[in-house]
Amino acid sequence: MTPQVALTIAGSDSGGGAGIQADLKTFAALGAYGTSVLTAVTAQNTRGVDAVLPLPPQTVRDQLDSVLGDFEVRAVKTGMLGSPAVADVVAEAARSGRLPRLVVDPVLVATSGHRLGVVEAVERLLPYAEVATPNCAEAAALTGRGVDTVEEMVAAAETLAARGPAFVVVTGGDVDAAGESVDVLAGGGTTRLLRATRVDTRHNHGTGCSFAAAVAVRLAAGDAVPVAVQAAKEYVTRALTGARGWELGAGRGPLDHFGWSA
Repeated sequence: MTPQVALTIAGSDSGGGAGIQADLKTFAALGAYGTSVLTAVTAQNTRGVDAVLPLPPQTVRDQLDSVLGDFEVRAVKTGMLGSPAVADVVAEAARSGRLPRLVVDPVLVATSGHRLGVVEAVERLLPYAEVATPNCAEAAALTGRGVDTVEEMVAAAETLAARGPAFVVVTGGDVDAAGESVDVLAGGGTTRLLRATRVDTRHNHGTGCSFAAAVAVRLAAGDAVPVAVQAAKEYVTRALTGARGWELGAGRGPLDHFGWSA
């Protein structure tokens, strides 16, 4: 059968662990045909980000027009946008109905701590998102409040869901929850906690990108959001577990996207 088409709109990661590279790996691993629109070029590896070059908004628009003019895209995932001007280009496409089943991963800070985006850029897209997937630091930046506990994650998810996204998932990989990794899903009139056993590994670079990309794949296949989010959490847990014994790079290494260590 012809695979479903998913689109990622994001920056590159020269180390291959996050960004466009992680998204396309996730799409392929889960059976979707991946297309891409590049917003920025970064020089980075497992130790951090050394340089960022945002692409011109017109270049982003040209890529979007090329992909959307030829492929039947079933779901879209955004990551690092690079600038508010690029966010405006993407928001315009979303507003006109050209970005179906939109998953917004509000990439603001890399795992290494390097800033990769601005809050204003993300806020331009939130009203058009079917799912937004901030981590705790991003949720804190978007709400202006600390997000350090599960209770604060719940409050942040509900606050952000009121700003337009149909659903918000605040991912809690950085929150100590008694040996568990807890994410909070708010939307559709309910709030629920998604739990998994925490995976102790330094190979966690690109977890947010991969999670959002996995959600997009399942949405492209027609899943309801809660089903897509649960499947994405299970996928990332497997990918973290698979890479646990790897020795790639000196810092935070990449995930086992393809189950090589299974």
